[in-house]
Amino acid sequence: MPSFESGRWQWENAAAGAIAGFATVASLHPLDVVRTRFQVQDGRISTLPSYKNTGHAIFMIARTEGLRGLYSGFYPAVLGSTISWGLYFFFYSRAKHRYSEGSGKQLSPGLHLLSAAEAGALVCLFTNPIWLIKTRLQLQTPHHQNRPYSGFSDALRTIMKEEGWRALYKGVGPSLLLNSVDYAVLGASSKIAAILFTYPYQVIRARLQQRPSIEGIPKYMDSWHVVKETVSSSPDQRLPLIDGLQIPQKEKAYLICRFSLFRLQIYSAYVVMHVSSE
Repeated sequence: MPSFESGRWQWENAAAGAIAGFATVASLHPLDVVRTRFQVQDGRISTLPSYKNTGHAIFMIARTEGLRGLYSGFYPAVLGSTISWGLYFFFYSRAKHRYSEGSGKQLSPGLHLLSAAEAGALVCLFTNPIWLIKTRLQLQTPHHQNRPYSGFSDALRTIMKEEGWRALYKGVGPSLLLNSVDYAVLGASSKIAAILFTYPYQVIRARLQQRPSIEGIPKYMDSWHVVKETVSSSPDQRLPLIDGLQIPQKEKAYLICRFSLFRLQIYSAYVVMHVSSE
């Protein structure tokens, strides 16, 4: 019976995480589109227009691309977030169960963090292709030189045909660090700390995941290439890998807090309902 209850709870964890992931993406996707476009503004020739700030970006995207532009990449974003959080809670529960040797004993804080980091790394390996397609769809504009992807399945087929399956794992290095640290810090203390620590890696990942030119030449070859080119082309002395942090400090902190709390509140509410129904 304990084994059955443990298995059922792991799957319920996965379902709760999936619901939380869907809800957060559905509410904040336009800001994610803006963030992604800011992250790839590297001063090079680009098909993307130049945005002054978050408000200007939202206005310009809405005016030139319509609501479709603000929600570009929405399907892979929902799919990726739902799968990510569902898998995360499942893998996290499995890891904790394994480290407790099935006895249900209380784990140390270190083992909790290790379980979270392990779950984050596994989630990354499963979902990196989805995030790559999401990034490319978000970067498409009416002025894009390549034939635009018509959707998620078309993007997947085109990438496999033109670039091979390895292209689906571009940016997986920064993603492994991002996921492991992000989920571990979320479980330990503050999402804000994870955002501030990992943001440069998000910029590197976004730039690596851009679609190659019409000649098939990628803008960046690897993570180190991104760093070198970004630092060398920076027009001033500010930290060049935080170009996407365009939201004013108060609004940025507020949005990050709401983003984190929204996920946790949904999951906590589910836990309360589960306990009260026992």
